[in-house]
Amino acid sequence: MTRTYKNYINGKWVRSRTGECFENINPANTGDVIGRFQKSDREDVEQAIASAFNARKQWRDTPAPRRGEILFRVAELLVKEKESLARDMTREMGKILAETRGDVQEAIDLTYYTAGEGRRMAGDTVPSELDKKFCMSVRMPLGVVGCITPWNFPLAIPSWKLIPALVTGNTVVIKPATATPLTVVNFIKIFEKAGLPPGVLNMVTGFGSDVGWPMVEHPKVNLVSFTGSFDTGSQIAAGCASHMKQFSLEMGGKNAIIVMDDADLELTVEGILFGAFGTTGQRCTACSRVIVHHKVQKKLTALLVKRAKALRLGDGLNSKVDVGPLINEEAQKKVELYIKIGKKEGAKLLCGGGVPKGRGLGKGFFFEPTVFTDVSPHMRIAQEEIFGPVVSLITCRSFDQAIEIVNDSRYGLSSAIYTRDVNKAFQAIQELDTGITYINASTIGAEIQLPFGGTKGTGNGHREAGTTALEIFTEWKSVYVDYSGKLQKAQIDT
Repeated sequence: MTRTYKNYINGKWVRSRTGECFENINPANTGDVIGRFQKSDREDVEQAIASAFNARKQWRDTPAPRRGEILFRVAELLVKEKESLARDMTREMGKILAETRGDVQEAIDLTYYTAGEGRRMAGDTVPSELDKKFCMSVRMPLGVVGCITPWNFPLAIPSWKLIPALVTGNTVVIKPATATPLTVVNFIKIFEKAGLPPGVLNMVTGFGSDVGWPMVEHPKVNLVSFTGSFDTGSQIAAGCASHMKQFSLEMGGKNAIIVMDDADLELTVEGILFGAFGTTGQRCTACSRVIVHHKVQKKLTALLVKRAKALRLGDGLNSKVDVGPLINEEAQKKVELYIKIGKKEGAKLLCGGGVPKGRGLGKGFFFEPTVFTDVSPHMRIAQEEIFGPVVSLITCRSFDQAIEIVNDSRYGLSSAIYTRDVNKAFQAIQELDTGITYINASTIGAEIQLPFGGTKGTGNGHREAGTTALEIFTEWKSVYVDYSGKLQKAQIDT
């Protein structure tokens, strides 16, 4: 019998007030129903926000080192349950087991790292311009945080939001993606085991209009942290702005690898394969454009197509599989549409481009690894985020032209360059208008101790991970302590 999972509100697992559920389907095998989850509505959100609001003072007043200790226990439990979490995640969203293990490991790394901020969370002490006066700044929690998370990294990205929000003293309501609620349910259970007090963390499953939007509009939610599409993020930005509510957005990319004529082509092809077809191309940092120098274009293309054709598709739980399915039928149809668009625009299809036949793949949402060449920088397949296993090869004649092509995008998340020229590498770091740049590596593989995020349409300037995540979830308070015993007037007495 299919298991039914509940919402988590005020430390209890509860059914939605709607009495309705939705099914979660394995994208590698549509006959495999993973579970039934609550189809919640505004009333459920209200209840969860009330729980977080009521718990906020007690959690804020819990000493930050104590908050960090609870989160350290979360990391320990993640380590212990890594394999079961990864296997559930592969079954739920499709990417291969090696990648879901990496997803869990990223959450482990982030949680260990950020739990330590319970004993740091530094402000500044600075000298006063007046005698017998002390000046410092401290971080204050915002209050109630609403988190809306995507399906492609169903544990790592929630950890990016939940752990820094909690260690800094906020309470949280999270809405997981409708395609991957089980992973977040598993995560919540770990917080329970770690001893997080009731009401501090709440989870409501359901659809964006029913659950996400009420969080945006609610007056007791102080910040909305969102990862997802540009279109949805833009709506959230407008909604939060109309309520004078803070928001943090991470909204995707059209990431590119530059291949110069002195590049190690074998290494480069490895990076392109990983960047373009890892997670079936369903990463905001996926490499979907390769800007290749004309002198090595022919050789690189031959190497890439040969390797792409050899990739094995199938259920991500099979250790022999290289590429899992797309998340659902809608995603599959979207990629099919972009194949038609690319052909119509005049791009040349070198391999892939369709739904695979046979080999036991008929029950899943699979799509062949696809390589286009003869792509011009302004074609739609070179400008729009496809979110599938499709990479476009664009020829350039110089380093400067390559930089210009990369930067000609509405997005600015990740970029990479393969070259043996150290001067060009450092020039690329300076010139590429992206939040992340890799030298002789793919566009994916960010580490949690550095800021993650991008420029332009990728986000609104905030960065997740690292210590910069604290900036999202805290506000600064400046403190002046005058122990002179008399009224002193700054800027006047001096």
